[in-house]
Amino acid sequence: MTPARVWLILATIYVAFFYWYTSFGGPLTPDEIDWYVAEAERVGQSRETSEDFRGFLENDTGDDFVILNIIDSREPPLVVEGFPPAANAQEMVDRYMEFMYPELFARACHPVLIGSAAHRAVDLMGLDVEDIEVWDQGVLMRYRSRRDLADILSNPAFAGRHEFKVAAIEKTIAFPLDPWFQLGDPRLVLALLFLVVGFAWQALRRD
Repeated sequence: MTPARVWLILATIYVAFFYWYTSFGGPLTPDEIDWYVAEAERVGQSRETSEDFRGFLENDTGDDFVILNIIDSREPPLVVEGFPPAANAQEMVDRYMEFMYPELFARACHPVLIGSAAHRAVDLMGLDVEDIEVWDQGVLMRYRSRRDLADILSNPAFAGRHEFKVAAIEKTIAFPLDPWFQLGDPRLVLALLFLVVGFAWQALRRD
């Protein structure tokens, strides 16, 4: 295979990946926001929650963002009808994620960081909340856009699965970060990898 053909293949793969991984839709429009909020209420969100959701959507930048989650699991979890009573919290989360994984992957949404707590919270300031020191896990989840997250949350299938998350989690704090930055952006990593592969192939063809 000639170097030119290799570069063409690499460029085609990269463009396809870049297009899938990047949001090009721009900020949400007022009509889109109204529709997503109405759908959120239709699938079971409270009025107060949906209005908070509206504020989040109205501040859309059109870019990707992350949500920082800190989680404390409930053991044993709450009983959910139709699910084995002896199930643990992780099994409940796995059932919830059966819906979420394909929805997330289709929209280039994925974890950036996952870690188990090594100790209780080591720095708490200005908090007047009980039982806030102990957590099990931290997750940093990347979303391609707020439109993508709104599409997931407005899907009626999400409401049916959400009960498993509620049963499995004792308490959680989650908030979005936008703008945000990471050195290991997959678009940059893949570009550098393909450059190495392309130049290496050229060098081998010259030998």
